[in-house]
Parts: sequence; C-alpha cells; structure tokens
Amino acid sequence: MQTFDLEGFLPYRLNRAAEFVALRFAAQYKARYQLTRPEWRTLAALGSSGRSMTATEIGAHSSMHKTKVSRAVFSLEQRRWLQRREDGRDRRFEHLALTAQGQQAYSELTELASGYQAELCSMIGAKNLEALSTGLGAVERVMKKWKGL
Repeated sequence: MQTFDLEGFLPYRLNRAAEFVALRFAAQYKARYQLTRPEWRTLAALGSSGRSMTATEIGAHSSMHKTKVSRAVFSLEQRRWLQRREDGRDRRFEHLALTAQGQQAYSELTELASGYQAELCSMIGAKNLEALSTGLGAVERVMKKWKGL
C-alpha cells in the first residue's frame, strides 16, 4: 500500500504557509483599524487598481466569494472609505471607488504592509524570499493559463 505524504503535498503546504503569513498581517491591521480580512482585501483591490471596480471585479481580483465582497463593501461604505456609483447603462452594476478617507486609510495600510514585508524578509531571508517569489510567479502563470481555457 502506497502512503500519501500530506506534508509534502504542494496545495497543503501552500495553504498552510498562506494562512500563517496572512493571519500575522491580519492581526496587525485588525488591531490598528478593526478591519476583517475581506475588508482589507477589498480596500487593497480598490487601492491598488487606482480606478473604480465592480464587486465582481473585486471578487475576481481577490478570489473572494461575492457574499464576502458585498459585506466588505457595505462595511467600508459605513466607514466612508468607499463610495458607490450606479452604472449609467446597466443599473445592476455599481462602480466602487475609494473616497479621500479610504485612500488615506489605504496609504497608511500599505505602509503597514511594507513594514510586514520587511519583517518577513528578515525572518525568511532575502535569498529565500526571492526563490519563493520566483516559485509563486510560476504558479501564477499557470493560474492565468488555466483561467484562459
């Protein structure tokens, strides 16, 4: 009987590593801004895009289910960090954009993220971080190919 090596299974290892890295950062932005992960990811998608996006685009960009995006959008709107604008041609769609307050929060959070990136680099080592980045780039290229099929 052949045994399965779960600890060597790439999807399992990637998921564990991603959770560890994400949860450590989540603790920082939660303590400082009381943001949930979906709220941070929504804010980050909008801030990094530099343009308005639909909820569907945010979900695709951040790999989040539409329900999580919807809740995050509502919460960010309550904070006055996000504004909605109805699509002129199709009322089913709304264009979402950061307000000035949202852009300020995004700017502050990217400083926090840069500090966390530096912390990771010191923990992992620049050479290992570069190798990890190269490997993740290869996975992301495969992801793009699969999405195109």
